[in-house]
This record gives sequence, structure tokens and C-alpha cells, in this order.
Amino acid sequence: FTPNPDLLWEGKLNFKHNYDYTAEGVRKSVEDSLHRLGLASLDIVFVHDLSPDNGDLGKDWVKHFEIAQKGAFPELTKMREEGLIKGWGMGVNTPQPILKCLEVADPDVMLVAIQYSLAEHKNALNEVFPAMERNEVSAVIGGPLNAGFLANRDRWNYGGKMPQDMVEKREKMNAIINNYGVDLRTVALQFCAAHPVVASVIPGASTAEQSAANATSFSVKIPADLWAELKEEKLIEENAPV
Repeated sequence: FTPNPDLLWEGKLNFKHNYDYTAEGVRKSVEDSLHRLGLASLDIVFVHDLSPDNGDLGKDWVKHFEIAQKGAFPELTKMREEGLIKGWGMGVNTPQPILKCLEVADPDVMLVAIQYSLAEHKNALNEVFPAMERNEVSAVIGGPLNAGFLANRDRWNYGGKMPQDMVEKREKMNAIINNYGVDLRTVALQFCAAHPVVASVIPGASTAEQSAANATSFSVKIPADLWAELKEEKLIEENAPV
């Protein structure tokens, strides 16, 4: 095949891709990965981007979800029982697939991307996380810095214009946080880790220095007064764990 110009990946990839959420499709995908990796089992399998924001699927995401409900989801549970995988869940940017999956399947963990950050977290806090807690499902937080926005970089999530209300909110946060001798990135990362449903936070890094800085942020002591002030100014939800 010639490179596909419509794919976002670097180099555009020289093959076509296919969404297959059948039992046969997911088992082949997992077994092929085990062969390539030379492993006997995988720790976690995420069903990625089965979500309304996936431009490839659009409104048809529900049809694909129904296929997964009858095929991929029970097959992943079966593979977990067989020992081929240790756990599985959704990896998505929107709440609907997570909530639907909790209703119809038996996942272990959800990769909750760009839904729970210092900048935006109300819906995940009040709707998604309580449902996950009821089902004893853990969260992995993807995009905790909103693609660098909460490290004071001028970008927001997966591209596009920075929302003006978020820019203004960041300015107000920085004005408070800077008084306490810590930085916005550190506060943002620890905020995501504080919720009891969260098992892991996966900040992105494009350099070794960024990776080291992210790791250091988790060992910094953040004063309780900082969190109290952010809540007092209504910059984070009153019921958010800190």
C-alpha cells in the first residue's frame, strides 16, 4: 500500500487499518501482539477510541460498540480468565463509552483521557468516577496536563485553538500557585493522582528532562492552603479530592 495521508501518525503508515470489535478480531489482535512482543501475557488491553469523538466512526460508534458488547468485551474477559491478559478496559476521551461499558461488561480499568485534569474535571468527578467506584474499576488518567497546557505550554489537548475560558482560568491558577513556591504542572499532576479511583497518571513527555520533571512533581509537598484557595476561588470543584 502507499502511505495513507489521512492518518495522524508520523510517516502516515503504509497500510490500511480496520476497526474490528468482534471476538475473533480482538483475540487475533492480542495473540498477534503476544507473538510480536515475545510474551506469554499482557498486563492490560485497552479498547481504544471506540468513542463518538473518533472521526472514523462518527455516529456509527454505537453500532461498533454493540459489536464489541457481544464480541470483544466478553472475549477479553475470557482471555483474562485464560491468563492471556491480566486486565482490560476502554481507552477513550469521552464519558459515554466508559459508562456504557460498565453497564454491559466486566472491565478492570479505564484509561480516562482528557476528562479529569486540574482545568476540567467536573463531569468525570461527579458522573464517571462514581460509576467506576461502584463497579470497582480503576482509572488511568491520560492527558493530565491537557497536552502541555497545564505545564504552561500554548496548546490544548489534541490540537486546535486554546479555549479562552481555559486560558483565563490558567492565569488565575498561576497567580495563586506561584505564591506557594510550586509550579502549575506539579499541582496538576498531583491533583489527578489524589482521587481514590485513580491507579495511575500518565503524563506525556517529549524529552528526558520533561520525564524527570514529571516524576519529581509527585514528590513535592503541596501546602493544604493552596488547595483551599483554589477551591475558595472556584477554580477546582469543592468536592474534588486533593
